[in-house]
Amino acid sequence: MLADTEAVAAEAARRIVPALADAIDARGEAHLALTGGSSAIALYRELADARWLAAVDWTRVHLWWGDDRFVPVDHPDSNIGMAYNMLLKAGARTGESGVGAQTSDIVDGTSPALPIRPENIHPFEIDEALSESDPAELVAERYAEKLTQLLPRGAGGLPAFDVLLLGVGGDGHIMSVFPDSDVARAAAEGDRDAPLVASLPAPDHIEPHLPRVTLSPRLLPAAGLVLVMTSGDDKADVLGRVFWAEHDPVRLPAQLALLPNAIWLLDSAAAAELPRQG
Repeated sequence: MLADTEAVAAEAARRIVPALADAIDARGEAHLALTGGSSAIALYRELADARWLAAVDWTRVHLWWGDDRFVPVDHPDSNIGMAYNMLLKAGARTGESGVGAQTSDIVDGTSPALPIRPENIHPFEIDEALSESDPAELVAERYAEKLTQLLPRGAGGLPAFDVLLLGVGGDGHIMSVFPDSDVARAAAEGDRDAPLVASLPAPDHIEPHLPRVTLSPRLLPAAGLVLVMTSGDDKADVLGRVFWAEHDPVRLPAQLALLPNAIWLLDSAAAAELPRQG
C-alpha cells in the first residue's frame, strides 16, 4: 500500500524500467503497452524525470496502447494524444512543431521527453481510418495484425508485451473492457477465437460516451509484467469487490488481472475497503 497517486507512479516507474531493461538485454528491444486515465498522467510526469530517462535505452522501447476512445489524436479525450503531449512532447502530431516524435526541442534536451524512435511508436490508427466504412473495426483489425507481426510470443503463443499497464475504472473495467460487454464475456469464457483487439460502441453508463478500441484481456497472461495502478477513495468500493467478491469477471472485468504475472499498486485511499494485514 502506497501513500498517494505520486507514490504509486514512482513505484510503477521503479518496476517498469528494470523490466524494460531486462527485455532489451535479452532480445535487443522491449514492448510497453500504455494505459489512460489519472494513473497515466502521474506516471508520465514521473517517467519524465531525468533518472528514468537515463535508466534504460528508450530508443529500443516500442510503445503501444491498451485502449483508446475513437477520436482524433488531438481530441482532449484521446489516450494517444495525452501520451504524445505528456510523455513524448511530440507537438508535431498536432502540427505544433518539428517532425514526428523527435522534435528539435527534444533532440537538444530542452524539453523532457522519452527519446523513443518514431518508428517504435504504435498508436491505434484512428485518424487514418475515420473516412473508412466501419472504421473502428478496421482499426482493431490493423492493430491486431501489427501486434502479431512485431511482438514476441508468450503463453499460449499470444503476442507478449514486456510490460502492460492497467488502471481500474469505477465500474471495475480495465482498458475499455466494460462490465457485461462481449469482450469481457469472451475473456471470462476463455474464448481462444476472440479477436486480440476489439471495437466497442460508446458506453452509456460511463463518460466519455465515445466508441472505443481495446486490447483483449486474453493478452494479459502472456505479458511479462502486468502493472495495475489505482489510487483515490473513489476506487475503494470497486477494489473491495474486485478482490473479495465472488469471481465474476463479466461483472467485474478487473478480476481478469488477478494473475501471477500482475502487480497491483494501490494507494491507501484506494485500498481502504481491503482487509488490513496483521
